[in-house]
Amino acid sequence: MPDYRKSFRAAAVQAEPVWNDLDGGIDKLEAFARDARDGGAEIVAFPEVWLPGYPWFLWLDSVAWQSQFVVPYAANSLEIGSPEWQRLESVARSLGISLAFGFSERSGGSLYMGQAVIDADGRTLSTRRKLKPTHVERTQFGDGDGSDVVVVDTPVGRVGSLNCWEHLQPLTKYAMFSQDEQLHVAAWPSFSIFGGAVNALGPEVNVGASRQYAVEGQTFVLAPCATVGPAAQELFADTDAKRAMLPLGGGYARIFGPDGSSLADPLAPDEEGILFADIDYSAILAAKNAADPVGHYSRPDVFTLHHRDTGRLPKVAASARDIPAAEPVVADDLVSAE
Repeated sequence: MPDYRKSFRAAAVQAEPVWNDLDGGIDKLEAFARDARDGGAEIVAFPEVWLPGYPWFLWLDSVAWQSQFVVPYAANSLEIGSPEWQRLESVARSLGISLAFGFSERSGGSLYMGQAVIDADGRTLSTRRKLKPTHVERTQFGDGDGSDVVVVDTPVGRVGSLNCWEHLQPLTKYAMFSQDEQLHVAAWPSFSIFGGAVNALGPEVNVGASRQYAVEGQTFVLAPCATVGPAAQELFADTDAKRAMLPLGGGYARIFGPDGSSLADPLAPDEEGILFADIDYSAILAAKNAADPVGHYSRPDVFTLHHRDTGRLPKVAASARDIPAAEPVVADDLVSAE
């Protein structure tokens, strides 16, 4: 049951990752988490795949050229439960602040676009995978499943997370709204790719997606966003043409209230820093009085959403007969939201 009486301070980070350096990335996360804690925040959110940074090489050249980046990226991806993971839990516990961060998850030999919430006692409350990687991301990352569309109870309320263009997936959003989400982490990599030539990848559309999520779901939204700095260009852009496709900046971190209002002054697109906002969940009740898409503003007699929230498939089955049979897909499973 969500508590609408709670108020606290939250923070969203805008910064360049430490590219392909897991330990260095955790060091930088810890420094920002300490600054957020010192600024009074009880939770701090970091960008998409903050650890070990977004794989911009996927967008810049051929698969053959990209191959030089594949092993270093995978080697610096994060395994859940590893010593590095335990260090992140220790950071949260020692600083007394909840962490919401993106990471490239390595499981076996496969990679997934992960997000996690670790509370101020150092307990991992949730991990999830991006349900469907976007465009060329699918050449590197695997899919999530129904268990990755989840909102969890935390000391700062009901918290959910999505990555980047998952905020353009109507059914995913509705499944999140239906779980009484109060605080949402909308994680982004940066909005600099192709220098604005592709409007759908730029700040106007994607900042708008974060704001729209807040209004649609009547949630507070922390939208951390990474930047592209000289280190990124040095690593990924070996020609002037690639530097033009991956220009400096791209940071558009924001925090929005459940009525779509902006709660923090933005930083310059090439500036690193932290946005802070004071959160008061009673504002959600005011927003839902006007329109609650999973309550009084819904029409369940017309639309329904079927969310298959099953988890990971078993890695090994004793025999073929031990593998559960797939459920038949019926028409209702393919139609959408209330």
